[in-house]
Amino acid sequence: MENNNREETKIANEKEDKKEIKKGKIIQGVMDGAPAYHIEPAFYIVDGADQEKEYYKEEHSMDGNLENELWVDEQLEEEPLMDGQQIIWPSGDKTIEDYYALPDERRVELIDGVFYDMAAPSYIHQNISGMIYYVLMRHVEKNKGSCIPFISPADVQLFGDDKTMVQPDVFVVCNRDRITYARLVNAPDLVIEVISPSTRRKDMDLKLRRYREAGVREYWIIFPEEKQVWVYDFERVRTESGNEAAPRVYTFADKVPVGIWDGKCEVDFAEIDERCEFLRN
Repeated sequence: MENNNREETKIANEKEDKKEIKKGKIIQGVMDGAPAYHIEPAFYIVDGADQEKEYYKEEHSMDGNLENELWVDEQLEEEPLMDGQQIIWPSGDKTIEDYYALPDERRVELIDGVFYDMAAPSYIHQNISGMIYYVLMRHVEKNKGSCIPFISPADVQLFGDDKTMVQPDVFVVCNRDRITYARLVNAPDLVIEVISPSTRRKDMDLKLRRYREAGVREYWIIFPEEKQVWVYDFERVRTESGNEAAPRVYTFADKVPVGIWDGKCEVDFAEIDERCEFLRN
């Protein structure tokens, strides 16, 4: 009995020490519908790996429903935090050099020196983005235009500095001089974001402000669940008043005109909604 007690004490102490281990495997999952995480060490001090995994799941309230597995090769200097349903790495001193040093399988956005983890989008999200991209590209090709639509993942160095790199769902660039082999440098003309639960706050607040400040001419926010499209005409507001204006709100029954092309291109959201209906069942 005494030997068993000593062994249990040894394991308990080593588990306590393991709380300080940050190097290893970061696993994202879902807890009550929101992203969650725990850090699983890449090596074990004691036998019984299954015990250790269960310990970490309990420590960080994981439910075991894992979506992504992300590996970190270097010592982590900070703990991720939850901003609404968004996982962030909040130091504020990250740069584009840090961004490109990440493993290829890890998707983040860098905004003002902060990393924001990006979960895989839903099939409705992807379907909406893909159909909008198709409509925009078809318009450009039909009219032999010089603008170029892009679809995520594609890097946008929004301010041309080393502190911000975003990946809008869909965007249009009309100044080809801004396009390099690896990324777009400075703001697109049109940006479209499809809201996900994990990006809602970021897309509606932080990115809204940054897109406007960077010189984006038009910004669409699409709400698949509410079946709404919010359109911000930043160019008109800057020209006419210089003040922030409320968006124009459309539904999924409407055809939404593309302002940067003077409404000559429209996105039929009734058609998009019909094509996405099977994914809602």
